[in-house]
Amino acid sequence: MSNNDHGTEDKLKGMGNKLKGSVKDTVGDLTDNTKMQAEGKWDKAKGAAQEKIGEAKEHFSDDEAHPEK
Repeated sequence: MSNNDHGTEDKLKGMGNKLKGSVKDTVGDLTDNTKMQAEGKWDKAKGAAQEKIGEAKEHFSDDEAHPEK
């Protein structure tokens, strides 16, 4: 991971995990597969956390670039 991505990589990974989780959750629901549903919910939570980490990195990198804030 690049030190200069300012959180973009984390945000993209988070969005991908949320999407993957939504698909798993829906397929698990349609097929009555509770294990797949649980995996989907886990992936969605993991993705949401990754997005928050990316947002925090973005915020702090913006503060470093513009210390007058």
